[in-house]
Amino acid sequence: MRLMIWAVLIGICSCTAVDSDTNPESQALVISNNASTRSDPGLQRVELFAIFDNLYYIGIGWVSAYLIDTGNGLIMIDALYGDFVDTAIQDIRGLGFDPQDLEYVLVTHGHFDHVGGAGQLQQQFGAQVVMTEPDWQLAEASRGSSAQVLNRDVVVNDGDEIALGNTTVRFYVTPGHTPGVLSFELVVRDGESEHRAFMFGGVGLNFEGVERTESYLRSVQRIKELAQANPIEVNLANHPAMGRLFERRDLLAGRGLGEPHPFVDAAGYLSWLDELGQNGEVKLTEESAEVGR
Repeated sequence: MRLMIWAVLIGICSCTAVDSDTNPESQALVISNNASTRSDPGLQRVELFAIFDNLYYIGIGWVSAYLIDTGNGLIMIDALYGDFVDTAIQDIRGLGFDPQDLEYVLVTHGHFDHVGGAGQLQQQFGAQVVMTEPDWQLAEASRGSSAQVLNRDVVVNDGDEIALGNTTVRFYVTPGHTPGVLSFELVVRDGESEHRAFMFGGVGLNFEGVERTESYLRSVQRIKELAQANPIEVNLANHPAMGRLFERRDLLAGRGLGEPHPFVDAAGYLSWLDELGQNGEVKLTEESAEVGR
């Protein structure tokens, strides 16, 4: 039973079959399970790149981090951890921005790889850290290890919004991966075109329990309904391999004039949600059998 669940955990992170020897997204999956390689710059370091006119990638090979330029201050999505916080700060400067203009750090959930650097960003630049109540508690329970959030700033609830400059971020609480996974949407810009982007803040199935899995499936279904009502065109994955991020980056680098933006894929987003739901159902079936349900 457990072997199948772990197969699902690996399969969920990529929409297509990949060769782990040559594909960086697959390699990131492999090294993410090894604590020593998670801090290895040679394996993790990724060059910053622009995705849209107002959105940049400043993350690493295993874990994503994004920078939003609102025209009147900066928003960072997820905080990385360890020395990679300093490289993200270097990337912000490398893009021509001042990290002192960092107003908010939106943390998708309280695991160390997403929240670990939040305290440093809070302390150095006065950025306000944003999380849900359950994941503030999760991060605070880890204080003294790898998650160093100094002070509780913004506790966000379902339906709340943050507006900064020309950007409004709308929040959704989508539990499952953790009890208080934070997801959100915003508009990204490509020249004169605008697109609806969405961050599902907790995709992985590396948790246990029938109730948690049922909660995860409800969250996937909710996001699917949001996408059906108003297409979600851009997948902001908080682990690169979960959204073919590096594959799309390479396609973007070779994009010709007038060609479609490779990150804009509304149909692909719905298919991805279907895959998440299917994998979650497999997990639920196995867990239910184990407890005799």
